[in-house]
Amino acid sequence: MDKPLSRPWWRSRRTLVPAAVAAAVGIVVLLGLGLAAGARTSLRTPAANVTLGTAQMGVFHDVTTLRAKVAPRDVVYLDSLEGGQVEQVFAQAGDTVAAGQPLVRFRNTELELEVLDREGRLAESITQLQAYEKQLEDARVANERAVAQIDYDITRLSRDAHRADTLIGKGFVPRQQYEAVHDELDHNRRLQPLQTSINQEEEVLRQRQLPQIKTELSNLQASLGVARSKLDSLTLRAPVAGALTDMHLNIGEIKNRGERLGQIVPPTGFKIEAHVDEYYLDRVHPGQMGEVDVGGRPFALRVTRVDPTVKDATFLVELAFVGPMPKDVLPGQALDGRLTLGGDRQALILPAGGFLERTGGDWAMVLDAGGDRAERRRIKVGRRSADQVEVLSGLRPGERVITSDYTGYEKIDRIILTK
Repeated sequence: MDKPLSRPWWRSRRTLVPAAVAAAVGIVVLLGLGLAAGARTSLRTPAANVTLGTAQMGVFHDVTTLRAKVAPRDVVYLDSLEGGQVEQVFAQAGDTVAAGQPLVRFRNTELELEVLDREGRLAESITQLQAYEKQLEDARVANERAVAQIDYDITRLSRDAHRADTLIGKGFVPRQQYEAVHDELDHNRRLQPLQTSINQEEEVLRQRQLPQIKTELSNLQASLGVARSKLDSLTLRAPVAGALTDMHLNIGEIKNRGERLGQIVPPTGFKIEAHVDEYYLDRVHPGQMGEVDVGGRPFALRVTRVDPTVKDATFLVELAFVGPMPKDVLPGQALDGRLTLGGDRQALILPAGGFLERTGGDWAMVLDAGGDRAERRRIKVGRRSADQVEVLSGLRPGERVITSDYTGYEKIDRIILTK
């Protein structure tokens, strides 16, 4: 009898079809991974859209350009000390003023009443202290008078007692009178050391209090002067001579205490202010030399101050003219110059460009010998200037590099330049 034959489970149609599909998918995935591992991202761009620079040996000039501005060397700010309503304006922006010249006068009724009240209270305190000082002096005089009176009474009674001693034996003086004279004399002799001791103690106290009273009176007088000076401060005066700027006041307007009113530029000359790229922050120091072009002539500068605060990717450098100052500069005038950061030296040099902002000098797109393809390559740069960058490794003399902006190149390995 024939028996039906059965296929093994691994040869069944239901098993073979899914297994074949899975194997095919696996092969595709493996091939995709292998291709992806060896794939490189490329970008085609017209050659006219990029800037090329050639690495070559030369002299690296360690300088940076300066876009500078002329500023006054000294500025004196004018603020409202007490505030109030503008009552009278004596000078405006653009005027040349002398030291101590009135500039503006304010009206402040509240301040005037406050000063009058404070003056009254201070004057009352001064009067009380002066009265107490007079009391101490009167007490000193009274004590000295009491001692003088006792001394006088002892002298007078001593003479009377001597006469009574002579006459009482002859019966010319009554016993009662004799005893009264001696009693009064004894009383004054006992009173004399007591009064002297009291005078000494009160004199010590007076000598200790008098300096305190003098000091307090001096403080009160100074406070009285300050109170009265508050009224004087309602008239703003020029602290120094110079050109008055930025002050535009109208009669009747209100200014608060501490509000900026203007400024005075004294005739002490000018300085140069320049904002330098933050890359050079640790390389700029006071004492470094530079120059600026004024009217087609170079003028030497020296760095006087470096403000390390970085704002908008720059920091502030102040420079002073070395030697004669140009006569035709004006505040706010823009000037071009350069700042020397170090000495010149031989190096492999590449023209500076926008690529440094994106790469930080860590890599660059280097052209091949044919000049139509650029490959991403690791490089290392050293010092930089506005026009040059020092290449320490990664490039050879004669190799060309794309130096223009690398925006969009961050994930690109190859750039194909087309015509």
